[in-house]
Amino acid sequence: MNLTKLFGVPENYAAHGGQVDHMMEVVLWFMLALFVGWTCFLLYCMWRFQRRRNKVVSYHGVRSHLPSHLEIGVVVIEAVLLLGFAFPLWASRADDFERVQAQNPIRARVVGVQFMWTYHYPGADQVFGRIDPDLMSGANPLGIDPEDPSSADDFIAPILKLAKDRPAILQITSKDVIHNYAIVPMRIQQDAIPGQEIPMWFTPIKELETFVVCAQLCGSRHAEMVGTMEVVSQAAYSEWAAAQSKAALEANTPKDKTAAR
Repeated sequence: MNLTKLFGVPENYAAHGGQVDHMMEVVLWFMLALFVGWTCFLLYCMWRFQRRRNKVVSYHGVRSHLPSHLEIGVVVIEAVLLLGFAFPLWASRADDFERVQAQNPIRARVVGVQFMWTYHYPGADQVFGRIDPDLMSGANPLGIDPEDPSSADDFIAPILKLAKDRPAILQITSKDVIHNYAIVPMRIQQDAIPGQEIPMWFTPIKELETFVVCAQLCGSRHAEMVGTMEVVSQAAYSEWAAAQSKAALEANTPKDKTAAR
């Protein structure tokens, strides 16, 4: 029986998602065994030490060492799960970051603010323009420095758009409080912390349109902090990104320079 499907976990759409699902299923089976085991033990204790069977109070308690052995066994199994599954999975993910960086990944900054997500793409030059918090305003919500040549083709998008089978590296940050950027079908999430940019990386393996949510209680409208993510073909992504970058470059290029060209 696949417990992840039984509990309504959405279909996996990421290359690393199979490992996460496997670990989740092992933990769920283990927790189910614990639930059944401890429930049986509780029922046994209720029967064994009921008032009818023990009319005289015993102040010595249980003299058997079985409960201690059970508790030690549970601790050992939990340690095996942590050392044998969680740590190796995280080590594999951390080592994978260097490989992903060398595969021409799609890069984007994900900026959380009560109660929305904003996406900053580096444009055709694949270099993010300089960010200056002092420049943040209604017209420049992310504080992109217009004097930095690298920022001329940067563009801001209301959705996260990625390409199928191409790695993506997202730099997660926040402008106000701590949020959490979670993409359930990609089996990944990351805290968005003000003043820090933390990388999150994965490879979509199927096309889809889904929601991204904030998984950290962040205020009165936390439940409304929902964004959109699209995974499209590489050709569709390239066309979209090129058009967005070109429009940003034209908007950020002075008219006299445009006429001269």
